[in-house]
Amino acid sequence: MLAMSLSATCAGALLAQSFSETLAGAYNGSGLIEQYRALLRAADEDVAKTASELKPIINWSSGFNHEFGRARQSSMSGKVNLESNTVSLGLTASLLIYDFGGTKSRLKAAEETVLATRETLRGIEQQVLLRAVRAYMDVLRSNEFLELRDNNIALLEGELNAARNRYDVGAVTRTDVALAEARLASAKSGLATAEGNLLQAIEEYQSVSGITLEELDVPDALPEISSDVEESKSVALRNHPDMLGIQHEVAAAELAVAAAQAGMFPKLNITGGLNGTEYLDDSRFSRGGRIGVELKGPIYRGGLQSANLRQAMARRDSLRGRLHEVQKRVMQDVGNTHAILETAQASLEAIQEQVMAANIAFNGVREEANLGARTTLDVLNAEQELLEAEADLISAEADVYVLAYSLLEKMGLMTARDLNLNVQTYDPAAYYELIKNAPVQNSPQGRKLDRILRAIGQQ
Repeated sequence: MLAMSLSATCAGALLAQSFSETLAGAYNGSGLIEQYRALLRAADEDVAKTASELKPIINWSSGFNHEFGRARQSSMSGKVNLESNTVSLGLTASLLIYDFGGTKSRLKAAEETVLATRETLRGIEQQVLLRAVRAYMDVLRSNEFLELRDNNIALLEGELNAARNRYDVGAVTRTDVALAEARLASAKSGLATAEGNLLQAIEEYQSVSGITLEELDVPDALPEISSDVEESKSVALRNHPDMLGIQHEVAAAELAVAAAQAGMFPKLNITGGLNGTEYLDDSRFSRGGRIGVELKGPIYRGGLQSANLRQAMARRDSLRGRLHEVQKRVMQDVGNTHAILETAQASLEAIQEQVMAANIAFNGVREEANLGARTTLDVLNAEQELLEAEADLISAEADVYVLAYSLLEKMGLMTARDLNLNVQTYDPAAYYELIKNAPVQNSPQGRKLDRILRAIGQQ
């Protein structure tokens, strides 16, 4: 009953769901993509924080003081009480004029980190979409396996009935009937396994796509991919998120070295302030201000600046080495995937021929068995060979599709934009452009940011 119900549900009683709709659902509903978009916005804010150091820094302070005590002016005078109440208000400002490029280097390093984080987000997007491809093809594969197993049981039941009829007339022995019964029982076990695999594939599909399962259309054609391995490697070196990301990380590390070198030199600031004090007990007051130029720098800090510089240089050298390894890995992954895809395509053609031959052989053996020239075991073996060939064909077709899209992912071309999905793509530069100059909260730009963040929080 379970087999009949599942077969009816998954094989024909569902509405059509296209391949592109599945990928669009995975893109729109991925919590992992949302997570890395938030991490990118956090990296954007590092640019704003560093940019704020190049702007005037203004602080205010206020206070109320109650002073009390007793004093004696001379040995001949008595003691007097001293008591006063004052209110003070102060305003200070400073502006960095020159620090040998240290802050600007850190600002550029933060910008490079943002670009690297964007590539990380693009890599996550590729992983999510490739997982959706695998889930889609696994449902198709599992569903076809289930249909194949279901048809196999119907065929074996027919062979069992034929064996029993021949046994009744003495054409075969009880052994032939037992062989058919054993093969049928094995097929039912295979059907149960196929049902379980399909249920797992459905759960994975719905988890990835966020879409309730519907009947899936078989993709019409493979994506366009160059057969030239070297050309694919060249595309990957220019487009793969890992490659572009590590390049930006190296650039950020170079700028961090420059910032550490600048930290060993003095800074020039313009400073100023206003202050005022009012005495609440009488009419006294004091008001004043100051403006000046301040030059300050380290003399001795126990070797801290030198350690910071050496550390920045070591991190830069480490990332340079990683850049070399990422480049080799990206090229190797493209080459390996190309080779596996070509092998899978050649295997698919061979299996198609195998299925045709196995089908002819099975029909021939069955006819010969009806004429008494073949045994029941010969028929069952021929049927098993046909079943295995058809199962291999189903797997080979799904593998070719998955490998083709895996190659796109290895080349850095497995994004919603590259696949022309019908979705509203995320623009990572939009938020960055709003915050890169560090707007204050109550400015027009700051209020626009608040509205955007409230909208994000309500999603």
